[in-house]
Amino acid sequence: MATTYPVLTNRIRAGGFVQSEANYARSRDKVILEGGTGGAGIVYAGTVLGKVTSSGHYMPSPASGSDGSQTAVAILWDDADATHADVEVAILARDAEVRAADLTYEATVDTDNEKAAKWTQLAAVGIIVRVANDTQAT
Repeated sequence: MATTYPVLTNRIRAGGFVQSEANYARSRDKVILEGGTGGAGIVYAGTVLGKVTSSGHYMPSPASGSDGSQTAVAILWDDADATHADVEVAILARDAEVRAADLTYEATVDTDNEKAAKWTQLAAVGIIVRVANDTQAT
């Protein structure tokens, strides 16, 4: 009888999307990832995040909206599970370069133009997205 093995998904490891960052972890912050009903759920390292204006919590940044989270301002450092409650997480918040191919987006960010808009928003906070040939994506 043949042995069957589960299919494994290889994901970016904690901080694996970073090309460079400022010294002494100055590029990073600890924040709250919004959880529970209507919250972020399971979110993976390299996910582009926005900040909800009313709560100050972070969520995967959608293509559009009006709660503040539609503006990309950070990238999740490591996998997190906010399915049942808010969780404290590390983010990349400033002064860094990241690889475009290693980023993950909220489901509504599904076109190249929407991704490019997120890259421009990240550039506004000092996170530069680089494409495969090491040029700036924005």
